[in-house]
Amino acid sequence: MTKLTVPAEEATFEELQAEAETLRTKINRFRKSLGRFFVNKQEIIDLMVISAIAQEPLLLVGPPGTAKSDMVLKFKDALGMGEEDYFEYMLTRFTEPSEIIGPIDINELRNGRYIRREQGKLPTARLAFLDEIFKSNSAILNILLTIINEKKFYQDGIPVPVRLRVLYAATNEIPEQSELAALKDRFVLKVESRSVQDAHFTSLLDAGLAAESYRSLNQKPWVEGHCSLEDLLKASRYLTFQFAHRAHDPRTGDEVNDRQQFFPQEVFNEFQRIVRTLTKEDRVFISDRKLVKLYKLFRVRSWLFSGGTVRLDDLKLLTYLGETHQQIEVLSKKVPALLGET
Repeated sequence: MTKLTVPAEEATFEELQAEAETLRTKINRFRKSLGRFFVNKQEIIDLMVISAIAQEPLLLVGPPGTAKSDMVLKFKDALGMGEEDYFEYMLTRFTEPSEIIGPIDINELRNGRYIRREQGKLPTARLAFLDEIFKSNSAILNILLTIINEKKFYQDGIPVPVRLRVLYAATNEIPEQSELAALKDRFVLKVESRSVQDAHFTSLLDAGLAAESYRSLNQKPWVEGHCSLEDLLKASRYLTFQFAHRAHDPRTGDEVNDRQQFFPQEVFNEFQRIVRTLTKEDRVFISDRKLVKLYKLFRVRSWLFSGGTVRLDDLKLLTYLGETHQQIEVLSKKVPALLGET
C-alpha cells in the first residue's frame, strides 16, 4: 500500500479509504503501547485518542499528582511532535492575553496596527494543554471560546486561522459559576483522573521509579514511532468524509446518510433512552450542540475499536458527560447499569 505523501488536509476520500485500515492499526498500536507507561490510565488515553481524531477538546479532572499533565506530555512525545507544535500553560485569574496568544508587536503598534507576535503561543501550536483552565479570567475565556469554536483569533480586528487541532485541558475542581457554563459545554467529555495507590500500590511504585529514572537519564522509551499527529488528522478527515457521504441502498433504492449506515436503530434507541434518563433523573445538561458532537465521538470510537458500526459498548462515552464531581461519580456507575453491564 502506498503511503500518502500529501498533507492530511489535502487528501482525497479515495486516498484515505485506501489507507484507513493501516491507520486504524497504527493508532490502536499507539494507544495500547502508550498505556503501558501508566498505571490504570488506559481508559483516559483511549479518550485522548478518540478526542484527538474527533478534534474535540477533552477535560481531565482530578487532584494534583494523578498524572494529568504527564499523560499529555507523553502523548505529545509519542506522536513525535516538536516543541514548535506544542503549547502548554497553567492559567490563573492573573493570566494576561499576551501570555496565551502573544505580546503586542510594538513596531506594528507604532504604525497603528494591533498585531500580536503569536509565534510559540497557542495560535501556532497544533496540540495544546491548558492546566487549571477554569481559573482564567473573562478576557482569556473569550479568547479560548473563539479558538475552540471557530479555530481563529483576531489580529488587528481581522480573524486569523489558528493551527490548533488537539486541545486538552485540566482542572482540580469543576466550578459551577454561570459565566463558565459556555466553556464547560465545549468540553463534551470530562474524565476523572483518580489516584491509583489504593488499588495499585506496588505497580504505582514500580512505574513511578521507572518514570523518575527515565527523566533523570533523559530517556523517552514511550517514543516508539507507532503513530504521528498526521495519522490522527488523516483518520479525522477520513471520518469527516464518511459523515458527509450519502450511500445508495440497493434494497430500497434510496440514499442513506451516515447514521442510517453506521448507527443501528436498536443502538440509536438506547442512545435516546439513556440521554432522556440522564437529563430527567440526574439533571445532566446536554445541549443540542453536544448531542451532535457525541455522535461524532461515538463514530470515532466505533471505527477505532471495531471498524465502523456503532455498538452498545460505544455508548459508554455517555459516562463522561458529568458537569460536576457528583455527576461524574454518579454516571460512572449509572451509565454501565443502563447499558446492562454488571
